[in-house]
Amino acid sequence: MTLRTRLMIMTVIALAVTMAVWGWVQIQVLDRILVEQQGRRISSVAETVSTYYQRFPTGLGLSALDTALKEQIQTDVRLARIDIFTVVNYDIDYIEYIAGASRVAYEWPESLVSSVAAARKPYNIRLQTVDGPAVGLLYPVISEKLRATQFVVGVVTFSRVNAEILSQAQHLLVISTFALLLVILLVLAVSYRWLIGGPLGVIVRTIDEFQTGQYVKRIPIKRRDEWGHLAEHFNSMAQEIERVLARNQELTRSLEDRVQEATRRVVQLQREVNQLQQLAALGYLTATLAHDLGTPLHSIAGLANLLLEKEGWPPDAARKLELIVQQTQRLNTVIQNVRRATRPPEPHFEAVRVPELLNETLTLVDPLMQKAGIKLHVHLDNQLPQIKADRNRVQTALFNLIQNAMEAMPEGGQITVSAYTDSNRREVFLMVQDTGKGIPSELMERICEPFFSTHHEEGLRGLGLAIVQDIVKIHGGRIDIESRANEGTKIVITFPAAE
Repeated sequence: MTLRTRLMIMTVIALAVTMAVWGWVQIQVLDRILVEQQGRRISSVAETVSTYYQRFPTGLGLSALDTALKEQIQTDVRLARIDIFTVVNYDIDYIEYIAGASRVAYEWPESLVSSVAAARKPYNIRLQTVDGPAVGLLYPVISEKLRATQFVVGVVTFSRVNAEILSQAQHLLVISTFALLLVILLVLAVSYRWLIGGPLGVIVRTIDEFQTGQYVKRIPIKRRDEWGHLAEHFNSMAQEIERVLARNQELTRSLEDRVQEATRRVVQLQREVNQLQQLAALGYLTATLAHDLGTPLHSIAGLANLLLEKEGWPPDAARKLELIVQQTQRLNTVIQNVRRATRPPEPHFEAVRVPELLNETLTLVDPLMQKAGIKLHVHLDNQLPQIKADRNRVQTALFNLIQNAMEAMPEGGQITVSAYTDSNRREVFLMVQDTGKGIPSELMERICEPFFSTHHEEGLRGLGLAIVQDIVKIHGGRIDIESRANEGTKIVITFPAAE
């Protein structure tokens, strides 16, 4: 059922009830007016009868009054009955019929006559006789001296005209009610589109277009009624939604830029870590070669110098010994140059805030953890002191520790990163703890050795903890490792607090 049909039904019911109540009230008012008019007319008859009776209360006067009443009844067809009752003063319940004339058979109830005599006020009553509807009046006559009711005059008159008037009024009211309902329904049907259908259609179409993604659509209704208020609220809501969507798009673009920047920084940090690992590996390899080759070269050069100190060598032999000394020196220079070329750059120390350092580092590794199904928990003490450190090297150390922890949990797990200080605020502790498989106790003494690794893949393996250890030593700190098989590993690196 549509809203229009419901509105029509409710309007018809409301109007029908209203018109019925209104018509009933009008009929009642009209009936009361007609009864009052008849009451005033028959009151004059009652007054005339009472005046005559008061002046001629004798038997001859009563006979003449009785004859006059009958003539009045015969003359006026509207009169149905005239009666006179006396009331005994000492007993108001005693009523005596004196005289009267009638066209219809009707007896006044004595209780009604006595109550009117006691009330001393005229009383109108609607009656139903065999000849049709009628109106009766009981008119008490009050003695001026005794201030008591002397007698009561009862007059009954036909009210056929009143009944006809009421019947015609009811008929006219019914016709006018149906005509008014029909006119109102026609007006509602015509005005529905202008008042409800048109604005509602515009609002529905605008909402449908808004739901399809056309967020610039607004309800083009400029009115001061409820539709105008609804349009204003919807347009305000649409504007707010458009603003929120624009802000979300801006935040999305900013987030994409931040993700790209973080990805770039991850790649850059990974590149720096790989480069540092390669440099460290080459450094360790160069140091080993320098040690293994330097000792024989020094021996060769020393022996050649001793031989040159002896005299009597043929010129050709002396020249060859000099060439041996020169070549050993050149090889030693080459080895030293290679060692200097593979040495990591000098550290750049600065005051570093630990929360900022962890935020930068953890932001880089967070995407890798999510991809590996690893949960990250971070705990920071309040008011951590700053440390004097090389930011890139410390980030490299943390990245290596987290990377080792992730490799220890190939099926996922949890990594906890904590930063806290001692009671004197002289040292800052950075802890990385995982829930991986742990390190066997027999390997604990070798895990910081260069190129030592439990993994058998090709590449520069086994340098992570060695690099971390060198970085911590450069900063004047220390590294502590605790691990239990199948329970996880906890590594704490300690840095002196900045003054």
